[in-house]
Amino acid sequence: MVPHLITALTGPTNELEQRILESLPAIERWFRLEWMEHTPPFYTSVDVRNAGFKLAPVDTNLFPGGFNNLTSEMLPLAVQAAMAAIEKICPEAKNLLLIPEKHTRNTFYLANVQRLMQIFHMAGMNVRLGTLDDTITSPTAIELPDGTSLTMEPLVRSRGRLGLKDFDPCTILLNNDLSAGIPKVLENLHEQYLLPPLHAGWAVRRKTNHFAAYEEVAKKFAKLLGMDPWLINPLFARCGEVNFTDGTGAECLMSNAEALLAKVKRKYKEYGIQEKPFIIVKADAGTYGMGIMTVRDPKDLMDLNRRSRNKMSVIKDGQEVSEVILQEGVPTYERVNDAVAEPVVYMIDRYVVGGFYRVNAERGIDENLNSPGASFVPLAFAESGHLPRPGVKPGASAPNRFYMYGVIARLAMLAASYELEATDPDAEVYE
Repeated sequence: MVPHLITALTGPTNELEQRILESLPAIERWFRLEWMEHTPPFYTSVDVRNAGFKLAPVDTNLFPGGFNNLTSEMLPLAVQAAMAAIEKICPEAKNLLLIPEKHTRNTFYLANVQRLMQIFHMAGMNVRLGTLDDTITSPTAIELPDGTSLTMEPLVRSRGRLGLKDFDPCTILLNNDLSAGIPKVLENLHEQYLLPPLHAGWAVRRKTNHFAAYEEVAKKFAKLLGMDPWLINPLFARCGEVNFTDGTGAECLMSNAEALLAKVKRKYKEYGIQEKPFIIVKADAGTYGMGIMTVRDPKDLMDLNRRSRNKMSVIKDGQEVSEVILQEGVPTYERVNDAVAEPVVYMIDRYVVGGFYRVNAERGIDENLNSPGASFVPLAFAESGHLPRPGVKPGASAPNRFYMYGVIARLAMLAASYELEATDPDAEVYE
């Protein structure tokens, strides 16, 4: 299924697409050299927005759920990438412990866990599920809608190792983003590989650090292609002490929103873009589409109604929001069956393994689509999503467009790699 693009893609994105396709050998070599110096996150998903005049990542998830939304045709790519990832870390690995989120009643999420188990099983691992849920004290089967079931088991900790009863893994894969903090049971594991590392979780990670790293990557990449980094980079600002409940920090929000909108307006003017710019305010930590709002006028931030304040004040696992990122809004002009859509690209190790469109008929082009009413349509990676067709007019063939999405998503993944290196508590500091 190829999306219906209602933009006449004659503006910069068409030029950008052409430039990316023409620069393919240089781009792939550039990535290859970057990966010689940096370690990709174990797995990543990136939300991309295509405005026609701009193409940029707006969110990068290091504990991606949603693997169940990838089609079975995408499985071989995922399995190969998983093999490559494991081979680098622990070539002799045979046991993998997968630790999922605690909200074990969400059947869509459990289908994602099941798909991850399938990928790593096919990559040659014995995979079992350990849960951080203290109420599970013995192996517990959880039924799935398709009649199959998953068995959650209590974790067993001994000195520097973590496993299950009669199951000693070489590698522990977290599919839990640690929004609620870092559990004691995961700390000080010296003899096993914990992936992603603890500082990739939302207890430590901040979106502003990620987008600062992305800005650095975007500048390098734009220099390689001889273009303006703004075409692939959403501008942002940060407010560090905000309390939506009592209104503290409203001035910080408003002054930053005004400054950011002024910057975006200047860019729109430079490129002759007639749109009205907007910004997105969201929690600096956390995910699941919670704690996000669209701001079209900074004055709106001064008198938020109670409903907006409540929505912004708490995110997943009841965590209070005190730090926010203000991000340049990138409208999306992609449509699937007349509903607003945005591509989400999935990667394991440094490889694009597939993706889908997040579609939401109840939302506008300038709103967060990761909200109730969202559905998922697999990207048309009918041919390899990684390889464009040379000689085909840009935009005419689906794989061209998806190659471009894959490039932007890999830039965001590289930024995540920079970010994790910069925030690694165990990194050696050289004076």
